[in-house]
Amino acid sequence: MNRQEINVKAFLKLIRYAEHKREDNIVYYLLYGGTQTFSDLSKHPDKQIRAWGKESTAAGAYHILKSSYDEAVANGIIRDFTPASQDEFALWILRTRGVLELVKSGDIAHAVFQLRNEWVSLPGASQSKITMQEAKDRFERYVKEYKSK
Repeated sequence: MNRQEINVKAFLKLIRYAEHKREDNIVYYLLYGGTQTFSDLSKHPDKQIRAWGKESTAAGAYHILKSSYDEAVANGIIRDFTPASQDEFALWILRTRGVLELVKSGDIAHAVFQLRNEWVSLPGASQSKITMQEAKDRFERYVKEYKSK
């Protein structure tokens, strides 16, 4: 794996962490609110969940909305809701929002700035759960983890 690929993997892990405040793979199976799971990976779970005073169909590692999932399926980006498809969905967002090159180069501050409306738990976003310094530190730690694999 080259440095650009490692940066992308590390950034995706950073998004997953920011969204869920956990680093394990259970995040791929969590519904909005983080207390319920789903097991059918053939499609988006499409469950309206109430948490934090809001209702949402957000699910999986990247809190993918049912409407966003449907758009990705219609565009041939993904066909199911497996962890690999969820990652591919997130990559599609990075590409379509014009930040993939920033991520590849390791410029996560600018990437995060441009993605704050997409993932509202990123630093500086409306439901931010981590600081930019924590994001940068985690990103570097994740880069080191992927380099050693």
